[in-house]
Formats: sequence, C-alpha cells, structure tokens
Amino acid sequence: MATRPDLLQGEIRTTLIKMTLPMIFGIVSLMLFNIADLYFVSRLGTQPLAALGFTFPVCFTVISLAIGLGIGTSATLAKLLGAGNHEEARSLATDNLITVALLTLVLSVLFQGLLSFIFAAMGAGPELMPLIFSYMNLWLIGSVFLVVNMVCNACMRATGDTKTPAYLMAGSSLLNFILDPIFIFGLGPVTEMGIQGAALASCIAWSLTTVVALNILFRKKRLLAFQRMEFGRYIAHSRSVMKIGIPAALSNMMTPLAQGFLTYLVASHGAEAVAAFGVGNRIESLSLLACLALSMTLPPFISQNYGAAKFLRVKQAYLMASKFALVWQMLVFIALILTAEMVAAAFSDKEEVQRLIILWICIVPIGFGFQAVTFLTASSFNALHQPIRAMRISVIRLFVFSLPFAWVGSYLFEIKGMFLALVLANAGVALLSFKSINRYICKL
Repeated sequence: MATRPDLLQGEIRTTLIKMTLPMIFGIVSLMLFNIADLYFVSRLGTQPLAALGFTFPVCFTVISLAIGLGIGTSATLAKLLGAGNHEEARSLATDNLITVALLTLVLSVLFQGLLSFIFAAMGAGPELMPLIFSYMNLWLIGSVFLVVNMVCNACMRATGDTKTPAYLMAGSSLLNFILDPIFIFGLGPVTEMGIQGAALASCIAWSLTTVVALNILFRKKRLLAFQRMEFGRYIAHSRSVMKIGIPAALSNMMTPLAQGFLTYLVASHGAEAVAAFGVGNRIESLSLLACLALSMTLPPFISQNYGAAKFLRVKQAYLMASKFALVWQMLVFIALILTAEMVAAAFSDKEEVQRLIILWICIVPIGFGFQAVTFLTASSFNALHQPIRAMRISVIRLFVFSLPFAWVGSYLFEIKGMFLALVLANAGVALLSFKSINRYICKL
C-alpha cells in the first residue's frame, strides 16, 4: 500500500515529485474543465466566445478568493498537523469551511448587483450584455460550491495527500464535459440553453463533487467535527487562517482586476481580438499547469519544514522548483509554437481570430517561465507565513510592470506591442522576486 510522502524526512526531489504528479493530473482535469467550456461555446459563434472572454476576470476574482483562502488553510493546518495537534486542526478546518462559505456568498451577491457596471467598464458592448448576464447569473450561484470544494482540497493537501484532491478535480471535469454539450446544445427533453448551459453544467459538477469532498474530510481524514459554535474559538480560528488567507486572496484578486484592464485594452482592437485573448487566457492556464501544481504542493512542504526549523530544506526546495519552472516552460513554449496553427483552428473558424491566436502563441508564452518563478516565490512567502511580502510581489508585478508596460505597448505598437510588453514585465518582476526571497531565506 502506497504511503503518504514524508515532508520532513524524505528526499526533497522525490517528495516534491510524488506530491506534484497527482496534482498535475488533477489540474489537467481542471484546466480541461475550462477548455471544454471554451470549446463548446466557440461552436456557438464569435459573440458567445467574446462574451465568455469578458467573464474571465470576474470568474477569476472568485477563484482567486478560493486560492487565497486555500493558501491560508493549508499553511495553518500543515503547521498544526506537523506539530501533532490533530484535534485543533480538525476544529479549525470545520470553522474555516463555514467562514469560506459565508464569504463566498457575500461576494456572489455583491457581484450580482454590479454586473452591469463591471462589464460596461471593461468595454463590453450592448450586444454582448445579454449573453454575459445569462452566463454570470448562474455561475455566481454555483461559485459557493466551487470555493468550498477548493478549500476542502487545500485541507487534504495540508496532510500531504495530493491524490484525493486530484481525483476530485478529475471527477468534476468529467461531469462538466458530459453535461456541457447536453445543456449548451440540448439533448432529448433538455432544451438548448446556449452559453447559459455552460454555466449550469459547471454548477452541477461543483455541487456534486463538493458533497463528496466534505464526506471524505469527515469520514476518512477526520478533519471535520460536529462542535458547538463558540464565538471565541471561531474568531481565533478565523484570525489564524485569515492573517495569511486574506492577503493571499487580495494578491490573487489583483490578477483578475488587472486582467479586466488588459481586456479593456484588447477590446479597443475589436471583438476578434477579445475572442483570441480569451482563448489565450485558457491556453496560458493549461500551459502553466505543471508549475501551478508545484505551487500547490511546495507550500505544505515549506510550511512543515519551516515549522521544524529545517531551513536548508526550505531553500533547496525553492531553488529546485524555480529551476524546474524555467526549463519546463521553455519546453512548453516550443511545443506551442509547433502546434500554433492547429490550436488556433481548434478554437475558431474565423481567419482573423486564428491570426490573433497564433500571434499570441508566438509571443506571450516566452514569459511563462518568469511568470512561474514569480508565483512560486509568492506561494513560498505565504508558506513561510510572510503574506505581506507575497502581496508586495503581486502589487509590483501588476501595477509597476504588467499594466503600465501593456498600456504603452498597446498604444505604441497595437496588439503585438502589448503582447511583447507582457513578456518584458514578467521577466522584470521574476528577477526582483527571486532576489527578495533568497535574501529572506538566507536570514533564517
């Protein structure tokens, strides 16, 4: 019977590989979830595809909340479990999931009231608004299940178990893939719902896998408990998670806000450019999946070793992850270049959209290695219980590098200049973040 990786004693490379491989499988499934939505919606035409492109920043804002809360949960639970305090970890996980559900519900309601303002500010035309609304109104309802599900997975990763979260991600993706064409195009008694059907398929997939995840946490992991609602305990637990989770969530939320501005810049170049940029966003997520998986498994490793004062293992793990990111993402870039025309044809039959997708592929992925180093650094700072340092990296990346560079590039050299500027921005912030964390680790 396979044993869980030993985060404190196991060989570093082997331990990270054992933890990361299942997460790659899970994240592949999760990315295919989004790719399936994109592919099936693209069959409806350019306008639905452009509408889906506009929704990405808002959807990613909610997902960023889940990522941030998951980071806080994982870091806090890993420290407790590493210290052998299982009962406290169980109580904290229970209180934290209640908090997560309430926060997501509040955010969903706020977004429901601001949809018109948000998408108008992003440059969405009146012809796209009905499509955007039909998708987002349902998607926001299901977002509570999405966030709770992601935080449940973070609880499991804190124990060193990355296989179960991977299976849950795969199950959710499979359900979505089966349901997407049924609800989008209609089948039997199910009437055609168009882009709204993609949102409904997502909601059903998230809700079912959330029920399974909660059952696993309660019955198998023993990380949920029936307990009295004691205000003092609840506040103490919330504070311990949120002091890491809130800065991490805010850092992640900056990305979709910046993405909204980038979408606004792209919108000035036409609906075809927005459609291509939306495809690019999904390709980017899939291209970074190995490093994204590593950014989810590296923090529990760092947190437990940091708590055990094994600082050399912390430094070695971070350097190993950064080197891998640079080499791997260059290989991904080469693969994308070789398949650019095929990828573009898979997502659109319009010549102009295909041309812009190919242009994106030939430029933007050059910076993916630098981008990976940046988010690995931020996740490592969070694991070291330094969320403000992690948030500072995000602020510098977006508001000092990415947005100003993109605006200047777009203004001077159109869409091609914007894509080149994003590569330069990623390179600059990666260098700064790498120097920052190495200075910090050397002081431990």
